[in-house]
Amino acid sequence: MTISEHLQELHGLPVFDFPDAGSKAELPSVPCVAWRIAVDSYDSEEEWEEAFARFLGAVDTTQVRALIVGPWSEAFESGPEPIVSALVEACDRLPRLRALFVGDIAYEECEISWINQGQVTLLLDAFPELLEFGVRGGQGLVFPAVRHEKLRSLTIEAGGLDAAVVRGVAASDLPSLEHLDLWLGTSWYGANADVSDLEPILAGTRLPSLKYLALRNSEIQDEVAVAVAGAPVVARLETLDLSMGTLGDEGAEALLNGQPLSHLKKLDLHHHFISKPMADRLAGAFGADGVEVDLSEDESAEGREDRYTAVAE
Repeated sequence: MTISEHLQELHGLPVFDFPDAGSKAELPSVPCVAWRIAVDSYDSEEEWEEAFARFLGAVDTTQVRALIVGPWSEAFESGPEPIVSALVEACDRLPRLRALFVGDIAYEECEISWINQGQVTLLLDAFPELLEFGVRGGQGLVFPAVRHEKLRSLTIEAGGLDAAVVRGVAASDLPSLEHLDLWLGTSWYGANADVSDLEPILAGTRLPSLKYLALRNSEIQDEVAVAVAGAPVVARLETLDLSMGTLGDEGAEALLNGQPLSHLKKLDLHHHFISKPMADRLAGAFGADGVEVDLSEDESAEGREDRYTAVAE
């Protein structure tokens, strides 16, 4: 799997690409789209901040509900610090902003492991009314523990997450968070967290509203599954997502022998290395309880002995 396409929607709104300078394209109704601002990663005559300044002057920003940061100049060499600063400075001009995604960059523009990031939590501090926040890229990502009263969805997509980022998320005080999606990644691209770093999340004490938990795209997926199998947080989930990683029979067995999962609406295990007999056991056991079990993308069927995450470089 590669990150081959840009986001198609955010906050339930279709994405509209803010036009290049000089374009005569007609702009849509401001609150009806998620606005994506991007410049050519390799050959742009305009910096992202300049495109954003044009955006601020072209639309009624008091009506903007969702904003997407696409590629910036040389994202493989420089982080988004000037972008973060520009957004923070404009926070008063975006009073209705409820969703923000930083780094909507496809692999043809910059591989996910090459995307440079920075201290993105400055944006959470600047926009206390945000409901959804997402970021792609783990290189240089800084995420200290934060408190945010309103945030309902947090997504961090990476080929490899540093343990400090995982610990920062786990230590954050997010009382309204319902959806948490972490791509832990592989050590080849900077992943160095272990299951102990996830303990505050798994214990269920930090995120009282959590309904959707994705701990995926991990080279330690079996260990994560073993930890999740007895984790208190699972009892209140509707969706458990352990997909896109190296999950095999050890992790599958732990899920079968662990706490009941019959309350789940969905158990997502796609892209896995589970043997067919074990996959049949999973489908039979949980399917009988009415749980939707996704066991698609059986990577073990390819005959390869090595295991790999769906997204790495």
